[in-house]
Amino acid sequence: MHHDTARSLGMPIYHIEMMEGRTPEQKRKLVEAVTRVSVDILGGSPEAVHVLIHEIPRDNWATGGQLWSERKPSSSPR
Repeated sequence: MHHDTARSLGMPIYHIEMMEGRTPEQKRKLVEAVTRVSVDILGGSPEAVHVLIHEIPRDNWATGGQLWSERKPSSSPR
């Protein structure tokens, strides 16, 4: 995609929902990767890419009828 076309379409806003507990370094690497891939594929500049991270407490997230805060440690996601 030509950069002028990407600019006229506006760049994306990414909403990432994940359980709380990642380090600032992990989140930094995640937003850098999302930004880099967006610019590579869609064009535009890194400054035009917005990434919003929504951290969900484990007691507000359930799978299979069970809160993640009540799961055994071996069944928790990374």
